[in-house]
Amino acid sequence: MKDAIDSLPADRPTEAAGFANRKLIRPSLNRADHNHSSAPNAEHRERPDRPERGERSERHGQNGGRKGAPPEQTNAENFYYQKQMQSKTPMVIVLGDGEEIRGMIEWYDKSCIKVTRNGQANLLIYKPAIKYMYKEGENSKK
Repeated sequence: MKDAIDSLPADRPTEAAGFANRKLIRPSLNRADHNHSSAPNAEHRERPDRPERGERSERHGQNGGRKGAPPEQTNAENFYYQKQMQSKTPMVIVLGDGEEIRGMIEWYDKSCIKVTRNGQANLLIYKPAIKYMYKEGENSKK
């Protein structure tokens, strides 16, 4: 067992084994010193220098020209529910299994809506169970 450990010399350089740490060296070239054109008299338009990373550019805004991520929620659903609640619009809620529930939306939250019905029990409906909904006066199939 000791022979297997001692078979490798301790003073062996790591470069010879191919395990050397390699570092990427990127030289800084000035645009005036570096000519990109291959033809001697070719016209060449210089691009304006880019700002360093982290610097603010007035032309690109705060985030360096990249668009930010779109908002996670557009609030369109919230606006629709608020509008129907305020006007007390009679709604038809069609569930995933095809069952139709008629009533007015009393309140809503992130995961469910409460439907008030005339002459029947009020219902709390989970949003994932809803296939679609429409105003009661409208035709569901156009």
